[in-house]
Amino acid sequence: MKCPFCGKENTRVIDSRPADDCSSIRRRRQCDECSKRFTTYEKVETIPLVVIKKDNNREPYDRSKIEAGVFRSCHKRPISVDQINAVVDEVENIIFNLEEKEVPSYKIGEIVMDKLKNLDAVAYVRFASVYREFKDVNTFMNELKKILDHEHV
Repeated sequence: MKCPFCGKENTRVIDSRPADDCSSIRRRRQCDECSKRFTTYEKVETIPLVVIKKDNNREPYDRSKIEAGVFRSCHKRPISVDQINAVVDEVENIIFNLEEKEVPSYKIGEIVMDKLKNLDAVAYVRFASVYREFKDVNTFMNELKKILDHEHV
């Protein structure tokens, strides 16, 4: 394993334990060259997943795209990195548990919105506004009304 700090390949595992979700192994590593420590996660290799985009193009599943979208939605909100990672992990588990080889991007977006709705209303609306491509203020207001109606139930 290459050290992310100095790029050398002499690293060793100093601690291993199951990650919080018990679907991966968390390993603490230390570089023999620069002595810095870092964490890696080991997961079982799964069947490659293909995402079907809106224009029907297909591309390999990329976790970092979900992370980036969720992270942008949570910008300047009282949400920790651990909470963001937990949301992305939950979304990823749901997607892979579908046991489909191809998943439409809209389905992934809906899952993300569902998880964000439970985490933070502002993050949810931010994500929804980009994902659903709100065309005008009325569309935006309709989404806000849904949230407000849901909170008063």
